[in-house]
Amino acid sequence: DWSQPYGCPAGQAAYYGRGPIQLSWNFNYKAAGDALGIDLLNNPWQVENNASVAWKTGLWYWNTQSGPGTMTPHNAMVNGAGFGQTIRSINGSLECDGKNPAQVQSRVDAYQRFTQILGVSPGSNLYC
Repeated sequence: DWSQPYGCPAGQAAYYGRGPIQLSWNFNYKAAGDALGIDLLNNPWQVENNASVAWKTGLWYWNTQSGPGTMTPHNAMVNGAGFGQTIRSINGSLECDGKNPAQVQSRVDAYQRFTQILGVSPGSNLYC
């Protein structure tokens, strides 16, 4: 997003999805880096080259960012909003509201497989 005052110092193509939540966009790399005390804006490759940094960015997003949603993914799961709201908060602008139903279905199918393996209920509100 070149409109950000800090631009794309690592190059426009440098801010692609990395880590367990596939952190993307320069504004997310800057915010995560600021929160974690790491210069991810100038060196986004740390997320793919350092497992600790990758997991820190994933946990940062999960616990603190609502993305295009109205709540963090963590709050969606612990407060009963459901798995569908995690999709909305992480990738909703690309997948929800009919934009990519096949991808949403794939995520729901995987989530249901994991809950079955764990022997827990997937809950309701699985779709965004």
